[in-house]
Amino acid sequence: MLRSAIKKEPDVFDRKKLRLAADSLPEGFACRLIDEDIYNVCRSTDWARDLVSQYKDYETYSRLGLGAVILKDDEVVSGASSYSSYLGGIEIEIDTKESYRRQGLAYACGARLLTECLDRNLYPSWDAQNLYSVALAEKLG
Repeated sequence: MLRSAIKKEPDVFDRKKLRLAADSLPEGFACRLIDEDIYNVCRSTDWARDLVSQYKDYETYSRLGLGAVILKDDEVVSGASSYSSYLGGIEIEIDTKESYRRQGLAYACGARLLTECLDRNLYPSWDAQNLYSVALAEKLG
């Protein structure tokens, strides 16, 4: 599978734009950081599993990982999380349940994850699996 590496540059993110994007959810949707309950939901949901699958348990995820999800009626419908972690940063995984795609949810959730990374002095690294992912990475900065 062809993947696109996104150029990694420090201090390229517009925090104000990211905060606005994170707050741009349509009515009826909410964004939350991944806690133990959400971690367990993601682990047991086929499309969301990769958001947390590289961490053997929640304790490991809470220590090394970081993520946010979008909820609709208490259902996880989109997520942005660390696929893996390294000293000083994370590799990002973003996915949205197929029936909720193309509604700006990945954009808002990705923006929330990026602001959390920046607030914690973690570099949000990204390589894109398809052209949609490349476009999202560019839109987020």
